[in-house]
Amino acid sequence: MTRKVTRGFDGARLRQLRENHPTLSRRAELARVAGVGESTIDQWERGLKSPSVKLLERVAVALGVSMDRLIDIPVAERFLGDWRVLRGMTQDEVAAATGLSISTIARVESANVALSPDYAERLANALSISAEEAQAAWERARNRPPGTSA
Repeated sequence: MTRKVTRGFDGARLRQLRENHPTLSRRAELARVAGVGESTIDQWERGLKSPSVKLLERVAVALGVSMDRLIDIPVAERFLGDWRVLRGMTQDEVAAATGLSISTIARVESANVALSPDYAERLANALSISAEEAQAAWERARNRPPGTSA
């Protein structure tokens, strides 16, 4: 069950958003408001650690920005897992929202199993995207180069 954000996360962008925020420009203030450790935010900003979906979502909420301001993946390059992270969801939450098992969500995200029209519709509803985009995101994951994580 993937909880870490790696694809598209830019610690420098987080730092820029924090530094330009009218009241949360100090790392300690952002950490306090978001309920995240100050050293954790420091490590994210410096690229030393990758944030978890839920902690990054708390930081985004505190900064008043959407997740796509912190995670930069063009729509035409997004995999299903990217859509999930951009929605601030874990695989567990997508599984609960779709009625599918966590292992099925993991296999579908990595394109290790086929994406049926029924699964595409369920995932689309959970992720607030169209079934066509769910299918396209799955196809991108299926056709990714060897060694590229989905």
